[in-house]
This record gives sequence, structure tokens and C-alpha cells, in this order.
Amino acid sequence: MSDNPWTDRIVGERMTVDQEFATRIEGSEFSNQQWSLIMTATEFEIEHPDDPDRARIVANTDKIDGIIPELENVDAGMGAMAGQGGGGGSNSSGGGVFDSIMGALGMGGSSGPSEKDQREAAERLTQEYADELQSHLESKGKWETVRRTAGDD
Repeated sequence: MSDNPWTDRIVGERMTVDQEFATRIEGSEFSNQQWSLIMTATEFEIEHPDDPDRARIVANTDKIDGIIPELENVDAGMGAMAGQGGGGGSNSSGGGVFDSIMGALGMGGSSGPSEKDQREAAERLTQEYADELQSHLESKGKWETVRRTAGDD
């Protein structure tokens, strides 16, 4: 259970939005593994829950800085486990163990985006997800109940 009772009430809705949002992730600079890591560092909050006209779900990305350095490692590790170079997302250099070691030592070309670029992209995508989640809740007639629950917290 989370610290936000309203998020516990929408687990099934989140799973539906996750599936719908998967195509957006495929077209992004992040792999599925990277996106999973980003989502573990993201908390969703409802701003102005007591005001129906201003209430909205927002992505709190304060903890993302802690995982940004790990994004490359996630794909490098997945590629090594699969017996191939890092796949998808921001690693288009072919990857491999040698490239991972060289990168860890700071001795390789930086073919991927900067940490600042990754953070901005993660913030943008998580907010798009939050907007999609709110839209989904509205379309299912659940938004008002969720909003009120968040206001009661």
C-alpha cells in the first residue's frame, strides 16, 4: 500500500493506462526497462483536490535525479543478460560489455543524451502519463471519487 489511499484505489486503472501508454514508450527515447525505473521514482499527486475546476494529477519527479545515472546501466545489464548489446532507448552504439566498461570509466564517446536531457524527457513523459491517467479516470466516471478521496487525505 502507498502513502496515498487514492492511488491504491486505482491500481486496475493504472494497469490499463500502462498498457495503452506502452506504444508511447516504444516511440520514446527510453526502453521499457528504463521506463519502469523512471516510474518507480515517480509519485503521482493531485493538485488542488478540493477544487473541481483546478484539480489535476501531476507527476512528482523529485526522486528521478537518483535514478538517471542508472538508466544506461539498466539497458547495458539487459543486453548482457540477453547476450547482445544494449537494446532500444538511448543506446544505439551497439553496447556490449566493453562499451559498458569504457563508459563506466568515463572513456568512451557519449552516444546517449545528457543526464539533463534524460531528466527533461522523463519529466515530460511522466506528466503525459499523469494526463492520460486523469483522462482515463474521467472517461470511466471515477475522477470525482478519486479527487475527493485525495482531498480527504
